[in-house]
Amino acid sequence: MSHQEEIKSKDFTKNWVNSSRFVFYLSVFTIVAFLFGASVRLYQERYKGTPDIEIQGSTKYTPEYK
Repeated sequence: MSHQEEIKSKDFTKNWVNSSRFVFYLSVFTIVAFLFGASVRLYQERYKGTPDIEIQGSTKYTPEYK
């Protein structure tokens, strides 16, 4: 095997086995990173419950006047 053929066998663009392996792992990493980012964002924007608000007595269904 000559030096030129050895370089071609290691070249990313010429060796489809190495390139497809790289693309596969890159796509898996991208999907995992996207899912992790989406999960973190959903956790930050989660429903925190109803806030404790004070309702004015005159606006209730049965108003309370002083």
